[in-house]
Amino acid sequence: MWMLFRNLLAWVTVLYSASFVASETLDEDTLRDLVVPPFSLGERLNDNGVWSLLNSGGADAGYVFETQPLAPLPGFSGAPINILVTLNLEGQFIDARLIEHNEPIFKSGLGEAPFNKFFEQYRGLSISSSIVVGTPYGGAGEGSALVYLDGVTKATASIRIAHESILAATIQVAREKMKGINTQPPAFPDPDYQETLTWQDMIDQGIVTRKTVSNKEINDAFRDTLWEDDDPEATNDPDGIYLDLWVVDLGPPSVAKAVLDQDGIDELEHFLSISTYDEPILVIETGRHGLVSPEFVRNTSPDWLSADQGGLPIALRDSDLYVSLQDHIPQGTSLILRTDRRLGFDPATEWTLNVSAVREHGMFQPETGTVTLSALITPQERFFKRPKVIKPIPPWKEAILNRQTDLIALCVGLGVLGFVLLFRMNWLAGLTTFTPIRLAILAGVVGFIGWWGQGQLSIVTVMAIFRTAIDQGSYTFLLYDPFSLVIWGLTIVGFVLWGRGFFCGWLCPFGALQEFAHHLGRLLRLPEIRVSQVWDDRLKWVKYILLFGMMLSVVIAPGSVDKVAEIEPFKTAITVYFVREWYYVAYAGLWLVLGTMLFKGFCRYVCPLGAIMAIGGLLRGRKWIERRQDCGSPCQLCKVKCNYGAIKKSGEIQYSECFQCLDCVTIHDSAEKCVPLILAAKRLDRSQEAT
Repeated sequence: MWMLFRNLLAWVTVLYSASFVASETLDEDTLRDLVVPPFSLGERLNDNGVWSLLNSGGADAGYVFETQPLAPLPGFSGAPINILVTLNLEGQFIDARLIEHNEPIFKSGLGEAPFNKFFEQYRGLSISSSIVVGTPYGGAGEGSALVYLDGVTKATASIRIAHESILAATIQVAREKMKGINTQPPAFPDPDYQETLTWQDMIDQGIVTRKTVSNKEINDAFRDTLWEDDDPEATNDPDGIYLDLWVVDLGPPSVAKAVLDQDGIDELEHFLSISTYDEPILVIETGRHGLVSPEFVRNTSPDWLSADQGGLPIALRDSDLYVSLQDHIPQGTSLILRTDRRLGFDPATEWTLNVSAVREHGMFQPETGTVTLSALITPQERFFKRPKVIKPIPPWKEAILNRQTDLIALCVGLGVLGFVLLFRMNWLAGLTTFTPIRLAILAGVVGFIGWWGQGQLSIVTVMAIFRTAIDQGSYTFLLYDPFSLVIWGLTIVGFVLWGRGFFCGWLCPFGALQEFAHHLGRLLRLPEIRVSQVWDDRLKWVKYILLFGMMLSVVIAPGSVDKVAEIEPFKTAITVYFVREWYYVAYAGLWLVLGTMLFKGFCRYVCPLGAIMAIGGLLRGRKWIERRQDCGSPCQLCKVKCNYGAIKKSGEIQYSECFQCLDCVTIHDSAEKCVPLILAAKRLDRSQEAT
């Protein structure tokens, strides 16, 4: 038997290997169609699906990559979720688009729309931000450095896995291709720091940066080029000043007060109250070069000015503010530029301002030549504060926090139920109100564990674990749904104590619905379908055959796993509250209607998860249902009353089919129902009468 099993496992592994080759990345034509205009696809940068992104002018603008080759985190189906991410050079998400997934809840439950909508939230966010899925606890969102994304109800696990896939892949690309980018929240001006300063103080301390270039120096820069003689003024006055540039960061309040007059301060403060992430940079040019060309338009990026920090460009834009300086400040052409700290600019870290010196050669169609003049800006740390580095808690911890109330209620409820079934089971079964109590518990299972808590266990999880085991992947996807994980854990404990009965009889929401259907059928006096012993024994093997077929589908047809899993009506009846396509609803309804006449037919004969539970029940370490010598011979009452057919003719309990309804325990302990007890009582009465 073991040799046969080992050979079968080897055969399955070979089939799996043949069908799961390393995932291919998207081809160039497909990618080209997915890139959002006005951007376009550039060249391939590596074999892991990373491409360059080009702007409308054909210059490098960022990166395009798939998450699956870089971060193949298994989803809840066991297969990775593949997302196409477009990132600009500043580390800002341009787009995040779902390419492929096998998440059952979206494939044939909620539909694709909410999944696609979730990814739209990444647009405009920066990898410098701490992005998390969920909502802030209490009022923690106010002023928090965390950026919260709205999840999707009933699909929390899949959403968190998709989010982690994006972050893991993006960080890899940033580290490899975007060295120097600020991946932590940048410093910001300290509003509480006050210092009295003069313009001269700021020059002496390096708070103000000055860059001067003489006419001779600019001529030397253009020497031996087509444009070396195109600036007569520079040639005639080599000692004259070509560029006299002053640069100062107005973000720190003390600096702004030393530079601007009251009107300027008022306008700046109003601007910063609206644009809270912008850093205002004042530039003054008192030479003859100027700051912008005659074609410059206010509130746009200056055409002659650019900046970089850590080897990466900084996005500069005119703030369109009126520059109102104090009298002792150098007068000239001035602008207050702005740059967004969320895009990676750190005002407390050294950066460079670049000025393009432009010359033209020719009259009618002049040719333009440019040299770059750079000014190194060295900020003063004392004017800035660095936010406390917020390291998002691990996703599994966050999932627990988001559901802590539900988890506490679940653990308390299941703890009480487990205690009663373990230590007070006979007492419970002997209560005259046992049936109403059981039905009340099952109603709570449907309402709280099923519809509210979304804790219906499914064969999908087993298939995902099977796939991950063969793939030698990570099982972390199980941690994203702690509510279901607690139920799985208690179910496994239940295997040892009771076999399959703890879950199938008490914790399965759809099983509870089937039981309610049975009671409804009895109230309506519907005909009851009784399956003969021979056919009952045969039909119970169907669930094992279906289980084997489903496990095989993971190997030979992984793309159809989500469809194969529809053998279970759990998703329709519990996860999406029957709000699905009509044929899924009809299928689930068929089993419930049939359940009014055939006692829990799906659970007994078809449920592949029940087959798993029965196999897990082999771990059972005790026979927890008491039997008498008379049970089975001659008494057959428990066998006749057992709707599950879990009692053999010999009176022995077939625990692999026992759902722990406790009906046989009620009979066994009842002096009015148990035939051996009734006969023993009669014998006692006769002996007493004889004496």
